[in-house]
Amino acid sequence: MSFPRYPKYKDSGVEWLGEVPGHWEEKRLRFVAELNPSKSEIAELNKETPVSFLPMDAIGDDGKLNLECEKQIAEVETGYTFFRDGDVTVAKITPCFENGKGAVMRGLTQGIGFGTTELIVARPIASQTCSDYLHALFTSVEFRKNGEGHMYGAGGQKRVPDDFVRNFAIAFPPVHEQQTIAAFLDRETAKINALIAEQQRLVELLAEKRQAVISHAVTKGLNPNAKMKDSGIEWLGEVPEYWVVRAIKHIVSTPVTDGPHETPNFPDEGIPFVSAEAVSSGKIDFAKIRGFISEADHLRYSEKYRPQRGDIYMVKSGATTGVTAIVETDIEFNIWSPLAVIRCGEKALPRFVLNFMRSKNFQEAVTLNWSFGTQQNIGMGVIENLSVTVPPFEEQQRIAALLDSESAKFDTLTVEANRAIELLQERRSALISAAVTGKIDVRKAA
Repeated sequence: MSFPRYPKYKDSGVEWLGEVPGHWEEKRLRFVAELNPSKSEIAELNKETPVSFLPMDAIGDDGKLNLECEKQIAEVETGYTFFRDGDVTVAKITPCFENGKGAVMRGLTQGIGFGTTELIVARPIASQTCSDYLHALFTSVEFRKNGEGHMYGAGGQKRVPDDFVRNFAIAFPPVHEQQTIAAFLDRETAKINALIAEQQRLVELLAEKRQAVISHAVTKGLNPNAKMKDSGIEWLGEVPEYWVVRAIKHIVSTPVTDGPHETPNFPDEGIPFVSAEAVSSGKIDFAKIRGFISEADHLRYSEKYRPQRGDIYMVKSGATTGVTAIVETDIEFNIWSPLAVIRCGEKALPRFVLNFMRSKNFQEAVTLNWSFGTQQNIGMGVIENLSVTVPPFEEQQRIAALLDSESAKFDTLTVEANRAIELLQERRSALISAAVTGKIDVRKAA
């Protein structure tokens, strides 16, 4: 669908913005909204009054809110960000800011909320702007790109300063027109979001189907008429009668190990140093390495373990505990302690073992054996005692080849679905940006 341009434009006086509709007025955000309103306005309320509490993960990239959590005012009035129904929030810390995380606050308990300190709160001045339009502006590419250029701090602690939001200048249409534009965007983005949700569900279904295919092949085999026996392991169930079941420590050529338990120096170049982030997708992604280590550290760490083709890595701590990957390169690199290494012996085919470790059965066993400190993890001794099936070697080869072929099909479908999601997200961003910068006239379409 295409939309007309406004009949008359003028120079906005803002270099990145260019021309805007002739009747729009250039203003800084501090003149259209109150930034970070004071919690003193609820000072008279009983301290036991329940209010909504929103940590960062309760605020979606799509503007949705999880309002399940409530706390008494006494618990949150110090050290948290205050907001009320109708306020517009925007995350200020990376990568939440870049992802457009923020929302219009609605449905808060008592109309009051507190949340993470990593939020900037904008309360619209009724004569100047409205909540939904301001939220659309905050999610626009123009606002986020400009904000990225003003971030301060280092690495994962970079933040957008409040002054950037306060002094951000853009052209605003009259309030009634803002409401019209916001209603249009609400309707059109809802359609796009529904299509995105369909594709996301397809990705989930493909992942579930892939795991089901893998799980059946590595626990039941390819012969539907094979006689079965009880494996003696509750989470594994029945397996073909002629298969054997072994603990991982009995199918490896070297003891299960991991990377160094120390934090090295990270020079600007050197030997790639791989940790959990680089295998979180199920493959070793050298674009997501922790950094580089020196040749001297690499040689020292290699005394314990040196990567080789066919080694299997399993994440053993953090949010992606249980995720596996296999070494498919001969380039020099090394690994850190969050990764456990399984190097198969001559009777175990690495790609078969990899697939078994990706099965629903094995992943359930990993979950059952989690322990928790500051984060979920699984011990080395536990990993080496987890069981795997060991069919005859030729059958392992046939199963692995079949699963490689089937996985390639799932990969293709998943890539297509993810690309569709990207295109829809780009369409949504372009629509919002065009509407709030006046590049399209949607007054008759709303």
